[in-house]
Amino acid sequence: MAFFDNPVIPGFSPDPSICRVGDDYYVATSSFEYVPGVPIRHSRDLVHWRLIGHALDRPSQLALPDTAPASTGVYAPTLRHHDGLFWLITTVVAGAGNVLVTAENPAGPWSDPVPIAIPGIDPSLSWDEDGTCWCVYSNDGIRAVRIDPKSGELLGEPVPMWSGTGLQYPEGPHLYRIDGWWYLLLSEGGTERGHALSIARARTLPGPFEPHPANPVLSHRSTSHPVQNTGHADLVEAHDGTWWMVLLGTRPRGDTPMYHGMGRETFLVPVRWEDGWPLPGPLELRAQATRLTPHPWPREPDRDDFDSPALAPDWVSLRRQDPEAVRLGERPGHLVLHARADSLDTPGALFVGRRQRDADCTARTLVDLADGGRGGLAVRLDEAHHYEVEVSDGTVAAIARIGPLRHAVAEHPVPDGPLTLRIDVTTSGVLPPTVTSRGTGPDGPPPPGLRSGGPDTLRLGYETADGGFEILAELDGRYLTTEVAGGFTGRVFGLYATRGSAAFDWFELRSA
Repeated sequence: MAFFDNPVIPGFSPDPSICRVGDDYYVATSSFEYVPGVPIRHSRDLVHWRLIGHALDRPSQLALPDTAPASTGVYAPTLRHHDGLFWLITTVVAGAGNVLVTAENPAGPWSDPVPIAIPGIDPSLSWDEDGTCWCVYSNDGIRAVRIDPKSGELLGEPVPMWSGTGLQYPEGPHLYRIDGWWYLLLSEGGTERGHALSIARARTLPGPFEPHPANPVLSHRSTSHPVQNTGHADLVEAHDGTWWMVLLGTRPRGDTPMYHGMGRETFLVPVRWEDGWPLPGPLELRAQATRLTPHPWPREPDRDDFDSPALAPDWVSLRRQDPEAVRLGERPGHLVLHARADSLDTPGALFVGRRQRDADCTARTLVDLADGGRGGLAVRLDEAHHYEVEVSDGTVAAIARIGPLRHAVAEHPVPDGPLTLRIDVTTSGVLPPTVTSRGTGPDGPPPPGLRSGGPDTLRLGYETADGGFEILAELDGRYLTTEVAGGFTGRVFGLYATRGSAAFDWFELRSA
């Protein structure tokens, strides 16, 4: 393989944690309020990844209350392999707290959670030579405690470790035993534009730790690099002896301060060793891969015709799985949704979707409503930030919820019967990451042919009988970004019902 494209896992896939078993690599990422929780992906080359399951995929492992705020839920898992088992530890905010699950096969099944009574977030596991398991975590700095990973019992009092260079929010710690040293890798500076990676080392635990003299070892803060928010990383030695790092980053676009809608994505960077220190980078969108043999997997299908007895693993729901409301087989070849709440503004609303993977994309579905039903196609960031194309009572409407405002932007009457709904996302005409809207002078216009504003434009509408696209609204994508909405997730396109039931014949989310 000569080159590969970053991000290696596009779309909402933050906080990657990686482990290798032989020639196989596995990555776990955060899922927040979406269930099933903690996607697990498999690769043979560190570049091509396929979704093989979830670590928290049943109610006995993960169930969030409908009242859990957006961007709570499952934070920053750590995935490790030790003594023939896969171990995954994570924090469930507004839920069970810190929990640990194990599996013989990373595709599952995973065990029921074992609670770990530590007062913090972002836990990680590491074992020393005598088999002692250390758990490091973030709580007013980085702390560590020995634990029994089978019972969850703490084997002593937590002790402070190294907490970074003094930047805010030291978090996401990972501890490694390499060539007689303990290395502690952490993120600091906050998960926004100031995000940075720093590292320290010690001969014994719990320290003292010696910081790298060039910390932070990776950050894109205050640069024009097209990838920003870089941090929350994990190290891995490849089977060919090279070293690599997975980390999160964003690809903001548009006018200042620039915006990202797909969330924090997973990137891959090479790591070199100098004077006993690992140094990651550079992070490139088109990067060189040395000595790694390509092993591509087929991409998940763009279209689902709902002919299988269960939803494909890339489908997610909000906060809890609800087989009574989400039904395959009730109507042959259809996904039938039964409403739980009267609006997507309500945390208990029924929504199932897939993550946006491409900056330019099209989502389509064929919907058929039962008498009195209401539902449609939506793109969601949280309860206060979403756009949808909705059908009810012989009318199709484009609806925007932006903060405290909800507005039906346009409505058209439509005949009864199935209707194909559509949302297009385009970056055409949007400022590229390295261009500002100020032009050549201090108050000059944007460069010719470029539109200032958000990262993309979303066109909402439906398809006519002759195959045309009737656009009801063109909406600025900045209002579905974390720079506007806050939080930690990314856009999810999907299907919903907010009154009665709605039957969907198929769903498609493809690159434009």
